[in-house]
Amino acid sequence: MTKSFLDDNFLLHNAPAEQLYHTYAKWLPIIDYHNHLSPEEIATDKNFANITSIWLHGDHYKWRAMRANGIDEAYITGAASDQEKFLKWAATVPYTMRNPLYHWTHLELQRYFGIRELLSPRTAEAIYAQTSAALQSASYSTQGLLHKMKVEVVCTTDHPTDSLAFHEQAQAAGGACQLLPTFRPDKFVVIDGEDFLVFLAKLEEVTGHAIPSFDHLLAALETRVDFFHARGCQLADHGLTQLYAVDFKGRQPDAILQKRIKGEPISAAESQTFQTAILYHLANMYHQRGWTMQLHLGAIRNNNSRLLNRVGADVGCDSIGDFPQAAGLAAFLNRLDAEEKLPATILYNLNPADNELFATMMGNFNDGSKAGKIQWGSAWWFLDQKDGMEKQLNTLSNMGLLSRFIGMLTDSRSFLSFPRHEYFRRILCNLLGQDVQRGELPNDVEWLGEMVTNICYKNAQQYFRF
Repeated sequence: MTKSFLDDNFLLHNAPAEQLYHTYAKWLPIIDYHNHLSPEEIATDKNFANITSIWLHGDHYKWRAMRANGIDEAYITGAASDQEKFLKWAATVPYTMRNPLYHWTHLELQRYFGIRELLSPRTAEAIYAQTSAALQSASYSTQGLLHKMKVEVVCTTDHPTDSLAFHEQAQAAGGACQLLPTFRPDKFVVIDGEDFLVFLAKLEEVTGHAIPSFDHLLAALETRVDFFHARGCQLADHGLTQLYAVDFKGRQPDAILQKRIKGEPISAAESQTFQTAILYHLANMYHQRGWTMQLHLGAIRNNNSRLLNRVGADVGCDSIGDFPQAAGLAAFLNRLDAEEKLPATILYNLNPADNELFATMMGNFNDGSKAGKIQWGSAWWFLDQKDGMEKQLNTLSNMGLLSRFIGMLTDSRSFLSFPRHEYFRRILCNLLGQDVQRGELPNDVEWLGEMVTNICYKNAQQYFRF
């Protein structure tokens, strides 16, 4: 019998899965501990002008699909009107079948707007009008949308020099959703980055102190760590290609910084040494304050120089990299662990070939101080689709403790992205239900239901002390 598309039992292919999802997972609140939402848009409770402004602006997943479908850049990041851009996206959607965008698009139309029609050129104008009208009402403001999805915690991604004024505004106003910052110091870690000196000057301005040496840089960053900590920050995040199995000694990091300040070229070996040194000291700061350190590893970014020059960074020209990960990751974590300074850590890989590597690396450094202290994070970026999630969940089950997993996050810039949590929950319940149906797990619904509840909500709540 053919099932209806996106019905109540979407992605649930057995009776135990249906029971687990509808009884235990469906109504759980959401803790979104990593995303790229705008604190300003949350604090000011923004209403978006139309569906394009909330759905297509900044969404490089959709941009990639539109380019692949032959859509001119004018209708993607260019000067075309919002309605014209939406119509081009609607013309692309039928061609995204079997891409997760097809599922996400229709889940979001259903969950936020009650629209069950498929998006296509035939339905586009009516859907544009209906959704854009709805977005003008109070219940479709940013905070209204978060409330609609039962989002309890949002941890944004913030530069160390950020004033966090909008976090303070949101925290002062209160509300059902807690808005917390995340410390993202990549600009100071990658010393050969084009804008390293620009951000160094900005850090001097924010702290009110010159930064003539490596020790001064560490002191300035620690000032900002304390500033973030006082405003509720509990996480740091790093998006890097890889970690390196190199050592640093004495004044070596300072000598490299002096070269960069003078405008002298930095070698690859020097860049790796500096990165290792500054990450080590930052991790110490995180450990002292009980923060969680996130390491997103493996992306190769801004590959298309033509689009980079024309449109800018982060426009959908990144891909999976094939960097060696094991030796550097092991050396970095081991040094911190040996000195008993390793913070709670979440590891994310972008290359699926590294799944088993990351799953086993995680297990090397759990120390019994906290259940699941070292986590292998949810399938990330290109992997946060059905196949990628299933592989991550199965590998984690085989090589770690799935029951201690802290679950899903959106990693998104869109306020309409929260049905991705539902997507994950359905996939999780279906995997467990399949095992029950095959006799590979006992039909202990009470315990399995508790396990689902923990993975989807309670583990993260306890892990981060939210």
